[in-house]
Amino acid sequence: MTLTSPARTTNRPRVQRPHSPPDGPRRRFRIAGADLSASVAVFLIALPLSLGIALATGAPLQAGLVAAAVGGIVAGRLGGSPLQVSGPAAGLTVVTAELIQRYGWRTTCAVTVLAGLAQLGLAALRVARSALAVSPAVVHGMLAGIGVTIALAQLHVVLGGSPQSSAVANARGLPAQLAHVSGPALAISALTVAVLLLWPRLPGRVGRLVRKVPAALAAVAGATAVAALAGLRLPRVDLPSWSSHALVGLPEGPLLGLVAAALTVTLVGSVESLLSAVAVDKLAAARRAGPPVPRSRLDRELAGQGAANVLSGALGGLPVTGVAVRSAANISAGATGRNSAILHGVWVILAALFLVPVLDLIPLASLAALVTVVGVQMVSITHLRSVRRNREMLVYVATLTAVVLTGVLEGVVIGVAVAVAVALHRLTRTRITIEETDEGHHVRARGQLTFLAVPRLSRVLHQIPQDSPCVVELDGSFMDHAAYEALRDWQASHDAAVRLTGPAGHRITRPTPASGSAAHGAGRHACCRPWTPWRNHQCGEQRPSGAEGTEGGGEEPGGGTVGHRLASGIGAFQRDTAPLVREELARLAREGQRPSQLFLTCADSRLVTSMITSSGPGDLFTVRNVGNLVPLPGEESGDDSVAAAIEYAVEVLRVESITVCGHSGCGAMQALLNSGPDEPPSPLRRWLRHGLPSLERMASRRHAWARISGRLPADAVEQLCLTNVVQQLEHLRAYESVARRLAEGTLTLHGMYFHVGEAQAYLLAGTDEVHSYDDVFNHVPPAAGGTAAGPTSGPTPGPAAEPEDRAWGRQAARAS
Repeated sequence: MTLTSPARTTNRPRVQRPHSPPDGPRRRFRIAGADLSASVAVFLIALPLSLGIALATGAPLQAGLVAAAVGGIVAGRLGGSPLQVSGPAAGLTVVTAELIQRYGWRTTCAVTVLAGLAQLGLAALRVARSALAVSPAVVHGMLAGIGVTIALAQLHVVLGGSPQSSAVANARGLPAQLAHVSGPALAISALTVAVLLLWPRLPGRVGRLVRKVPAALAAVAGATAVAALAGLRLPRVDLPSWSSHALVGLPEGPLLGLVAAALTVTLVGSVESLLSAVAVDKLAAARRAGPPVPRSRLDRELAGQGAANVLSGALGGLPVTGVAVRSAANISAGATGRNSAILHGVWVILAALFLVPVLDLIPLASLAALVTVVGVQMVSITHLRSVRRNREMLVYVATLTAVVLTGVLEGVVIGVAVAVAVALHRLTRTRITIEETDEGHHVRARGQLTFLAVPRLSRVLHQIPQDSPCVVELDGSFMDHAAYEALRDWQASHDAAVRLTGPAGHRITRPTPASGSAAHGAGRHACCRPWTPWRNHQCGEQRPSGAEGTEGGGEEPGGGTVGHRLASGIGAFQRDTAPLVREELARLAREGQRPSQLFLTCADSRLVTSMITSSGPGDLFTVRNVGNLVPLPGEESGDDSVAAAIEYAVEVLRVESITVCGHSGCGAMQALLNSGPDEPPSPLRRWLRHGLPSLERMASRRHAWARISGRLPADAVEQLCLTNVVQQLEHLRAYESVARRLAEGTLTLHGMYFHVGEAQAYLLAGTDEVHSYDDVFNHVPPAAGGTAAGPTSGPTPGPAAEPEDRAWGRQAARAS
């Protein structure tokens, strides 16, 4: 039996799931009960908000309902964020109101269609991630500026008047409006705001029951009922017949103005939708109940928003974006997929067709009060704290002010310009100080060393006497070539000793020359400096022919032998790394090892455990063997090494967790799949028999397929690699010491899968017990550091696998 490389198994046919199981046709439309109830909750929030946003823009009120329906159905079906709910958003209220005043309603619809087409084009170019590169301070400032503009405009309606054409005009007109307040309008508005703010805080059991009704619906419904019972004469919603609804028309106006308008809607709508999708991912990941939801595909989400805007504009609706308020309500209501967003759009259509008499009773003052509260809430205290903590208050205030005074597009441009100026200021701001000590002089350079700081650096360095030892501490992450040359030239001309250190006082070694001996030059690439002793790599360069397969005293690519390469690597460690870790290793030598976890992984040379877990000396108690196998107790047949390591780690070292880590392209799993009954016995074959339970589990109909980030494995090898991790976790539970610690709650088990080609780690969800559910390996985002931090969510029941899907698994199990 031989370990085969991944390249030798490429002729294996990919496993395809059948389109329908043998017991009958598969149901295409499955609507979970949670999705149905969530759709109703979102609909009850969306209905009054859609009417209120349409009122705030000056568009026909029916346009808000059209946008809500199209956003829910089209964006919900085609978008890349399953739990995001789209519709008319407050973020585009100011832009839309300005377009209606300048060009009229039918041309505004045409601009919405053009913006949708632009979004489809951007999605085709796959630039969705680029929209997230905008400074959060600019985005938060933009939203806050829009909120202030909305609140200033709707305050006039709350007081019984009409809004002006701009935020400045609305601010100037407030004193006159306060002198002519309409009592009934103010009373209804105050009632709406009071219910809106107090509804979520109702105490007791009754409060818990009534809070199931959304606060927005309760506020508008209560104000409507009071106005109707009291007989107040107020302007109310007036939904005309759908037969007179205005659709899109040919755009009329200057070409440059229309292009700028379309780009503004595209920019604001895209950024708001994508940021909302990212927020939805975070909310869904934090939700404990319910199945795991795939992360948002931002390019697909942008395409879905574009399609929704094209249709909404064509049907005479407002621009559509992803809405954070409705999406958050959707997640809180327990939605499991995109069906809830689609159904909410259906409910909006039914309400627009059959509830017109009820909607016509709503006072406009109530809707204006609702939108005013939404506008005020867009100035988020949480965002302010975040911006202040990151020292970007100047960018936030500049963007907010510019949006209020000039408009959204101009305000965003000004905000981006201020953000760039602040970044350049920080880049060029370098503080250089000098201090005389008993041992000589100490120079501290705090900040980035660029050519702009070279004159100050040179002036300080030349103040040091030639015979004085000096320590130069560089407290920054960047030094350009001009600063490096200045430091090097001064160091070469200085008579006394000079030591360069980092911010913690660690010595900085000199850069290795591009040319030189094999011991210093070969294999030392700038791109691999975080792992400088790691030398057996390519870094994008092609290894000379004949380099593969060299062994023993063969020639290494750098011109020396493998033995010399090993000695050179050890020498590099002694020279560069040992001085940095000597103090920590000395402490570990005195105190003994206290690892936090047992890490059991494959012997494959491509798995660098310390690198993929960001761990150091003393962190991991590592056991490596062919195939990351855990023999069942009593089946070791003379090889007790794994069992001994488990007993020592659990009983003596008292580790807190055990991680079993498999990887892609595992040669042991390929050998297990390719093994035949007639092969002669060998040590490798005898060892791999401990993997036969993984083959049986993969072929069993009682266990659904393991999935990786929601997708099926690429082939049988990857399926076996994933299944093997789950099976070895089950083997671990058979050990008495492990079972006892698990029962005490002092030990946890984790499954991990490392995709070598993608350099991506995945964690197994729900490893607290072995399930007959889908074993789901979840993607570890960069923010998690790629460490084996434990399961991220619970398991999800999955359908039983079809017999056709298991054919290759059963054949392999029989063959072994």
